[in-house]
Amino acid sequence: MRAIIIDDERLARTELRKLLQDFPEIEVVDEASNAEEGVQKIDSHNPDLIFLDIQMPGKTGFEMLQELDHAPTVVFTTAYDDYALKAFEVNALDYLLKPIEPKRLADAIEKVRKVVGEQVQRSALPFINGAVNNSLLGEHDQVFVKDGERCWFVRLSEVRLFESVGNYAKVFFGINKPLILKSLNALEERLDPKVFFRANRKHIINLQMIEKVESYFNGGLLLELKGGEKVEVSRRQTVKFKEMMSL
Repeated sequence: MRAIIIDDERLARTELRKLLQDFPEIEVVDEASNAEEGVQKIDSHNPDLIFLDIQMPGKTGFEMLQELDHAPTVVFTTAYDDYALKAFEVNALDYLLKPIEPKRLADAIEKVRKVVGEQVQRSALPFINGAVNNSLLGEHDQVFVKDGERCWFVRLSEVRLFESVGNYAKVFFGINKPLILKSLNALEERLDPKVFFRANRKHIINLQMIEKVESYFNGGLLLELKGGEKVEVSRRQTVKFKEMMSL
């Protein structure tokens, strides 16, 4: 896995690079000393993983993430524990306090192995808010979702539902429901139809998140998802749904 270290302290970068020598599967391809340089290096190398400091001159690590068109897996490194909650709000893989202990780094690398491992099919995460590329996204892909100042790294298998809200789409995962500036039609073109199903004009559902199926009026169906949401399948789409789900 290709990694970049982004930290304004040269000694911190050197120490982390040294610690990472114990993990041959991690190849440090470059370093950056601030957010602006970090964005450039990420665009240049398309790494699988970044070790990102939070407090840096100019923009913070959080602000840097908001500028990315695509985002690698992130492990935050910082001398302060004040940002831990916010780090996990953006679904960072781990949060390491400086000075970094070898055992904690080993734990973080183990998480990287589990989440990225051999499932890495592309060098960076698709950015679902914008049309960066037209490749089809499957359940094992991760996307970078940004709503205002908040951002998340989300595996598509965790997304239950996309709901149309005017020119936006609401994304349902966990307890979160951020809005992204993306039409349902555009999303449907990017999502694997074997996993995500257009139930009606306003909803795309994750087929693996269906908890219960009930008959509904006018020959339609009512689906209850694992998060408790109930979605009506239109009569026309009910025929397609039954064909897809039957042997």
